[in-house]
Amino acid sequence: MSAERGFVDTNIIVYAYDRDAGRKHEIARDLIIGLWSAAGGVLSTQILQEFYVAVTRKIASPLTREAAREIIKDYLTWDVVSNDGDAVLDAIDIETGENISFRDALVIAAAKRGGAQVLLSEDLSEGRKFGDMVVRNPFAGL
Repeated sequence: MSAERGFVDTNIIVYAYDRDAGRKHEIARDLIIGLWSAAGGVLSTQILQEFYVAVTRKIASPLTREAAREIIKDYLTWDVVSNDGDAVLDAIDIETGENISFRDALVIAAAKRGGAQVLLSEDLSEGRKFGDMVVRNPFAGL
């Protein structure tokens, strides 16, 4: 991962902070640490929003709002793609052309805009390509 720019989908970043997620927590945590070390992490405002909701409301041992805010503040040092109107239009085209959900299409649009070679997600098919970008599911085989 060190030579590649990796876009992190919401589930990966959530598992990195969800200590109740077992092996997925360990794998996601190690992935995130690797991206921090390599300065290769990319995410979007959509991911940060979804992360905040998930870690403060949806996981078994939720984080405090203050803790989640501090984590997000740290992630703002990564390359953060803002989803603007053009990103929405790109996502509509991706949704139509790839026959996937709009939410996933918006993630793909942001990952492409961020120059990611790898999209880390468990929601999309392992090995699926979107142009030069490939999907990697770090939990495949668990």
